[in-house]
Amino acid sequence: MIEKLLEIKIIEAVRALYSTEILPTQVQLQKTRKDFDGDYTIVVFPFTKSSRKSPETTANDIGTYLVEHMEQVSAFNVIKGFLNLVISGSYWNGFYARNFSNNKFGFVPQMDSNPFVVEYSSPNTNKPLHLGHIRNNLLGFSVARILEANGHKVIRVNLVNDRGIHICKSMLAWKRWGDGETPSSSGIKGDHLVGKYYVIFDQQYKKEIEKLISLGISKDEAAKSAPLILEAQEMLRKWEANDDEIISLWKLMNGWVYEGFEQTYQTMGISFDKTYYESKTYLLGKSLVDEGLQAGALHRRADGSVWIDLSSDGLDEKLLLRSDGTSVYMTQDLGTAQQRYNEFTPEKLVYVVGNEQEYHFQVLAKVFKHMGKPWYDSIFHLSYGMVELPEGKMKSREGTVVDADDLMEEMFRTAEITTRELGKVDDFSSEEAVQLFRIIGLGALKYFILKVDPKKNMLFNPTESIDFNGNTGPFIQYTYARIQSVLRNAVQKDFLPNEIGALQIDNVELLPQEKEVLRILHQFPGIVNEAGDSLSPALIANYIYELACEFNRFYHDITILKETDLVRRNFRLGLCTFTGNVIKNAMWLLGIDVPQRM
Repeated sequence: MIEKLLEIKIIEAVRALYSTEILPTQVQLQKTRKDFDGDYTIVVFPFTKSSRKSPETTANDIGTYLVEHMEQVSAFNVIKGFLNLVISGSYWNGFYARNFSNNKFGFVPQMDSNPFVVEYSSPNTNKPLHLGHIRNNLLGFSVARILEANGHKVIRVNLVNDRGIHICKSMLAWKRWGDGETPSSSGIKGDHLVGKYYVIFDQQYKKEIEKLISLGISKDEAAKSAPLILEAQEMLRKWEANDDEIISLWKLMNGWVYEGFEQTYQTMGISFDKTYYESKTYLLGKSLVDEGLQAGALHRRADGSVWIDLSSDGLDEKLLLRSDGTSVYMTQDLGTAQQRYNEFTPEKLVYVVGNEQEYHFQVLAKVFKHMGKPWYDSIFHLSYGMVELPEGKMKSREGTVVDADDLMEEMFRTAEITTRELGKVDDFSSEEAVQLFRIIGLGALKYFILKVDPKKNMLFNPTESIDFNGNTGPFIQYTYARIQSVLRNAVQKDFLPNEIGALQIDNVELLPQEKEVLRILHQFPGIVNEAGDSLSPALIANYIYELACEFNRFYHDITILKETDLVRRNFRLGLCTFTGNVIKNAMWLLGIDVPQRM
């Protein structure tokens, strides 16, 4: 693309003009500001050491060289120490002609290389998915698609946390106070029902703690010695000992949860290639701990617990196995990572997990390093910030989380209210309208979350996300629908052939609005590549918004179907097609559908 070619020619210019070699990192290329004439601006200050001239003279030297040696550069101007380059109309016309009908523009064919394994979701089977899980799932699913668009093979995996003390808490509460309640008897979705008993456990546990404190026991000691927590710990030991009664209850309640999760995933529009269960991987983790002990990488304390000393890595000691022989999260993550490496020999093991687990994944990689696993550096933690609502933080134990199912239903309702108020479904059948409300509601939710840099905490406001103006999913969806309306009208008027690629395209003298849309379309492959390198869907989201804004300016300023010049009309219809394809592909990378009309 032109950016890479400019970089090469600028290095060549400095070498030819000043007999000096510069690095690609010294070439600072950026979009020219709209109040100046040009397409790309080069910062020339880094080259003045080589030229021994003023920034203005250096810029004129390099600009003259580029015009003489690059047919793509038609003119230049200098503003202080900045060189503004004008890319020729013939370049933009050639780019357009090659790509306007390419449905896969910006995507790279799959390479023959080791896959990326991307883990996301990772729910616990003691509660339903909530708003935090939504960000996790949407981020992981989008990252997987972005990696695929960059030519990588991707394995999407889910690790279900189906064992541990938190699972036993829900089980114990249901056993104590459930009175045989089931999803079918209560009409409550399975994961919501199990989550209800997780909250009940916490409520009853706090009562026991308060009672012990009133008897003069310290708060910490009360938390450790409350009968409920002791019974839950005993239940976990029985589970690991494969007690028939406990295992039967565990399978029953987990089955309810899995059915609930699957419904949520389907509504959300995400999927996995493989699901792992901690109940099946923790034993492999234990065997790795034994291996590490034998190799001398780990050590056992007097109480029987197993640890690793990571002080040489700037960390501390980490527990890998409790004194009673039960495993911890790190144990099972060791087993899961080893199993994935054995299965896929991945280029990267990407974990989409909240930023509160950054230390955990530093330790995971270092444990494998100390155990002599050469692939330890393939572990990558895609850390993301927390999601909050205007009301504040959510707490699962207290039942103050926003369930994913409830939030999505709210999005659908809000989409319906907003869409009906704007009169956008007046000629839709009831089925078509319902489908549109779901497309808009999910699009609003996904876009609002994914447009934020993953590393940042975010505040999610459902009402703000559904707005047909501004940086929102519905605004971009409406832009796509507008393009499809133009193309349908063109077909009705016999302005378009059956195959868009057969449209007669000739070079035209570009108007500023047309050139600006082309310039942004031209950026798409680079944006996809950058998003793949940084694993950031936010780059895609904000790119689409810029493209949609620029197309709408073009749409309002320029005649399309009423243009009497056949060459110009064909060009603009092709530009509509090109823009529509890129919007659709970019939204697909975010896991968002676009409607044909609205």
